[in-house]
Amino acid sequence: MQRTKVVYNNAFDVISGNARSQAAVMVLPPGESEGGKVNGHKGADQWLYVAAGRGVATIDGKKHKLGRGTLLLIEHGEVHEIHNDGSHPLKTLNFYVPPAYNSDEDELPAGKS
Repeated sequence: MQRTKVVYNNAFDVISGNARSQAAVMVLPPGESEGGKVNGHKGADQWLYVAAGRGVATIDGKKHKLGRGTLLLIEHGEVHEIHNDGSHPLKTLNFYVPPAYNSDEDELPAGKS
């Protein structure tokens, strides 16, 4: 059993995980983006929950509005970018199955944990 307090600091932070899954928080200031044309986790699905703020997720070229309470599944390999188009920080809680990042928060190769 693990218990972790969710704290939204600036940027991206892996906050908990095990060999099968991983949790991270992300904070994007207004006008900022994360991801892009090469961001498509090769070996992990990503669940993204919007805790605060608003934005736009572009997944495989299609735009999806994000707002507080939105839960989005980004499947492994889908190229994606998250953009804060609001006037307040966009705060998300993300789950990766299997883990997508190592302890240095570098993306793992496909299928490796």
